[in-house]
Amino acid sequence: MSVLLYLVPAALSLGLLGLVAFLWSLRSGQYDDIEGAAVRVLSDDDLRETAPVRPDRNALTGEPRA
Repeated sequence: MSVLLYLVPAALSLGLLGLVAFLWSLRSGQYDDIEGAAVRVLSDDDLRETAPVRPDRNALTGEPRA
């Protein structure tokens, strides 16, 4: 029974710490633009233009390489 004297305050303090962290994230604007992050993943802005790759002629015909 004496272990409850340690576990109950520890659980309450961890819960309070989580609540404080959540309220801090609300005030700092972590949840302001939820839809923007979902759309930003789909953008191709970070891809650079490359020349199209020509297939190897031997790979198409099945001939061994020389």
